[in-house]
Amino acid sequence: MYSKPASTLTLSLLENYSSAAQWYSPIHWTMLAASFATLQSQMSSCTTPSFEALPKRATANLRSLRAGIQLHCQALTHGLNAHLFVGTTLVSMYGECGCIRSARKVFDEMHEPNVVAWNAVITAFFRVGNVKGAREMFDLMPFRDLTSWNVMLAGHVKERELELARKMFMEMPVKDDVSWSTIIVGFAHNGYFDEAFGFFRKLQRDGTRPNEVSLTGVLSACGQAGAFEFGKILHGFIEKAGLIWIISVNNALLDAYSKCGNLSMARLVFERMPEKKSIVSWTSMMVGLAMHGHGEEAIRLFHEMERSETRPDGITFISLLYACSHAGLIEQGCEYFNKMRDVYNIKPAIEHYGCMVDLYGRAGQLQKAYEFVFQMPIPPNDIIWRTLLGACSIHGNVKLAEKVKERLSELDPNNSSDHVLLSNIYAVAGKWKDVAAVRRSMTDQRIKKTPGWSMIEVDKVMYTFMAGPKQDKIMEEAYEMLKDIILRLRVEGGYVPEIGSVLHDIDEEEKEDSVSTHSEKLAVAFGIARLCEGKTIRIVKNLRICRDCHVVMKLISQVYKLEIVVRDRSRFHSFRNGSCSCEDYW
Repeated sequence: MYSKPASTLTLSLLENYSSAAQWYSPIHWTMLAASFATLQSQMSSCTTPSFEALPKRATANLRSLRAGIQLHCQALTHGLNAHLFVGTTLVSMYGECGCIRSARKVFDEMHEPNVVAWNAVITAFFRVGNVKGAREMFDLMPFRDLTSWNVMLAGHVKERELELARKMFMEMPVKDDVSWSTIIVGFAHNGYFDEAFGFFRKLQRDGTRPNEVSLTGVLSACGQAGAFEFGKILHGFIEKAGLIWIISVNNALLDAYSKCGNLSMARLVFERMPEKKSIVSWTSMMVGLAMHGHGEEAIRLFHEMERSETRPDGITFISLLYACSHAGLIEQGCEYFNKMRDVYNIKPAIEHYGCMVDLYGRAGQLQKAYEFVFQMPIPPNDIIWRTLLGACSIHGNVKLAEKVKERLSELDPNNSSDHVLLSNIYAVAGKWKDVAAVRRSMTDQRIKKTPGWSMIEVDKVMYTFMAGPKQDKIMEEAYEMLKDIILRLRVEGGYVPEIGSVLHDIDEEEKEDSVSTHSEKLAVAFGIARLCEGKTIRIVKNLRICRDCHVVMKLISQVYKLEIVVRDRSRFHSFRNGSCSCEDYW
């Protein structure tokens, strides 16, 4: 028997009510408008499975707005538009639909709007990105409760107005769990990790007990920044506070340890989880193993998950395929791609196809990867082609790289990384005229190369390094230490800089200087200068580590007898005793 999706039934019900001739009480209209506003919010987020049968988001919005206008007309007909609760839900409805003028008009017609109505209209302004309008309404409020402040705070964070969010937070007369969680998560998700850590410390000093949201937010920041030491402190706090039983906190802790490069601690958290592991727990652990190149262990964990009767989802298979790709497990990767479709009836998404292109590409099967792209049942996006271009770079296939770059020029012509990658491919092949042509094209189109940066945690403070002038004493210290390191590597390790991809029109000394001052080398040098002997050095880099830096890290680990963990754009590299965990397969 066919049954309509819940969203379709709800819309039909609302439309029937709005066109009915009979009279409904204010509470009926409030319930209808509130249900409608909730429905519109769900439609906008496109996260509810019941909406799969609806055509497109724009069509859904248009249809739901029509139903909302019908509701409003009926409210006017029956004299309910001035009713406080009906008016408030109509404001929310128009806000969800993006009709800020209608939302404001309804609000202005309300006789004595209460704090809920004020918050609704402020939220409506933020919904359409009108920060100025939201602030004007906030300033007009005759009374403000904590909810009003939190609405403004969340709005500034959503619009990435972080300085305004900070100012708003500091002005708040009272702060609750929502306030602290919003500011911590907001700064963390926008890459301001030190600020997020600072707010968390202030929360503790103020005697406020961190909640689940603030803890997961600051743990996420630890993972993104590679702040292992701060993560350990948080772990101790979680255990002392008796919060270790919360599954989401455990998952965030596991993820933080994995991203900080400490897989043993991630495993410990995973194994000690106090209740049945969720799909997020299993997948997070698999992602950690995949990022560290432990493909076979990730596969074993997947089978263990199956035995626990936890059903994998699409994200689980992305993790599994990623693990196979980075460990060179081609047959297994193909097997699980087919199993996802045939056994679990999961339709492959663009990310799954991307993993397969990466699987073939990394293994050097470039023609097979190229043919796979053309056999995809969905149009390949720029990420798919960029993955293949990266594989061409690894294996030095100039001819195919040129074909792939043509496709990328159609989809994303201004992406700097594509131009730089093609330039490097030409440079390695010694095609210097083509290198010059690519660089000239970038200049003509005003395309700037994405600057590389690396972060390191020293004494619970995050330091960021970029190649370039010695702007401050920290950079000077790193440069001086790096000079000594390179000299020692030349003498004791036989180091010779890899300068194959450096521009041809500069002399050899300049080429060596160019590769010798990459950001990850500066970060490692600073770590050696500042950290205690025997301490693991952990680096987070925004781009893929280059061949020369990879060689240098191996030599440093051998000559200086220490462990270096580098997380680059795609995976982890753990350097010990002159070798890397990736086994030079990256």
